[in-house]
Amino acid sequence: MMDLTDLRAFVRISDLMSVSAAARALGLPKSRVSRALSRLEQQVGAVLLERSTRHMRLTDAGTLFRPHALRILADVDEAGAALDGLSGMPSGTLRISLPFTIATALVAPMLPQFMAAFPQVRVVLTIDDRVIDMPAEVVDMVIRVGPLTDSDLIAKRLLTSQTWLCASSDYFAARGIPLCAADLRTHALIDYTDRPVVYYDNTGGVAEFSPTLMISDAAAMLPSVLGSAGIARLPDFLAKSHVHDGRLVRLWPDGPTHQVVIHALYASHRALSAKVRVFIEALAKAAKTNANN
Repeated sequence: MMDLTDLRAFVRISDLMSVSAAARALGLPKSRVSRALSRLEQQVGAVLLERSTRHMRLTDAGTLFRPHALRILADVDEAGAALDGLSGMPSGTLRISLPFTIATALVAPMLPQFMAAFPQVRVVLTIDDRVIDMPAEVVDMVIRVGPLTDSDLIAKRLLTSQTWLCASSDYFAARGIPLCAADLRTHALIDYTDRPVVYYDNTGGVAEFSPTLMISDAAAMLPSVLGSAGIARLPDFLAKSHVHDGRLVRLWPDGPTHQVVIHALYASHRALSAKVRVFIEALAKAAKTNANN
């Protein structure tokens, strides 16, 4: 009979393509993880991962076996979630995939209080913004920003965020404050690598310009904005505290803003999971508090 620890070791190794990295992720000694993989390969009668001193890759057998291993682990987690619902005490590992900005600005600040309230829940955050195939992957919940694609996932709206056009007070002191979108042509602009370059002015006008710096994530963009590198569009939950303390200045606060919706998504078979339910409730409460401050 297959050992769940061996299955988890194989899945994590195949995720990271490294025994050492898998051992760190699982919190186990490297030797134990390596033995788990060898034990599983011996049991299934096939080499699942080809490994050398420099490279590792799934074999044909490993590629075929991996989806089955993921489904077995998902079924075990689902069974535990059902028992959680009966006992009323959330427990077990909660795996969440989310973007870096959401992890930094929204989730990380609420984790200490959540972990104190639910000490039997082990939270694993994976910083990722790709499309997640649930339940084929061992993920309980994903948090995503923007429009949702059609899927069978259940979506819970967490927050509607506004985009603020901001720069540091030192930047505006040195370069002056633009009065309309056309004035942005003379300024240094910071924008996202994966979005249309659009700026809204205080009269409702729209302009498109080429930025001097492009970064794919708002939290990674923030230090450059605080360091007076230019004007950027930042989510309000990320910029708000810096605007309040005067380090950032919000440009045209009375003008139109672009809104983005943030959702938590989970598979329908996770609906009875106590750990998913209490985390979404805690995160929604934290997001609401952030919006009201």
